[in-house]
Amino acid sequence: MRHTISVLVENEFGVLSRVSGLFSGRGFNIESLSVAPALDPTISRMTIVTSGDDNVLEQIVKQLNKLIDTIKIIDFTGEDFVEREMALVKIACEDRNRAEILRICDIFRGKVVDVTPKSYTMEVTGAPAKIDAVMNLLQPLGVKELVRTGPVVIGRGPKGWKSA
Repeated sequence: MRHTISVLVENEFGVLSRVSGLFSGRGFNIESLSVAPALDPTISRMTIVTSGDDNVLEQIVKQLNKLIDTIKIIDFTGEDFVEREMALVKIACEDRNRAEILRICDIFRGKVVDVTPKSYTMEVTGAPAKIDAVMNLLQPLGVKELVRTGPVVIGRGPKGWKSA
């Protein structure tokens, strides 16, 4: 089962290393990791995507809580949340497929952010399933390079983290 965890931590050197070491030291895989400062610049927010059963998740949460730099943990599994990811895709283009690439970009509300005589670079933002769908359509047209941010999440509704 896929789990998306949001962790507030002290924004200090070595915290990312300790969190990733916690996962690797116990044989847990991090499928995606996004880290950035929160509203308070002394705090960072990590979005971690991992898989495993409920026992694995319970162990991860217990181990994260033991880290001195951890402030708060939210497991979004089964919760109502908004999830977004961004992808930058460089696509080889020739005269015969330029229009098709632009149509796909338009359908998925993407944006062409760079054009050269031989390629387009497209930015697409949305749920991970949307990114997967656009990639399935672009792949046959000649994807040269792909960069994905991994998902970031935020809970729905008025509830939030006061320190984030």
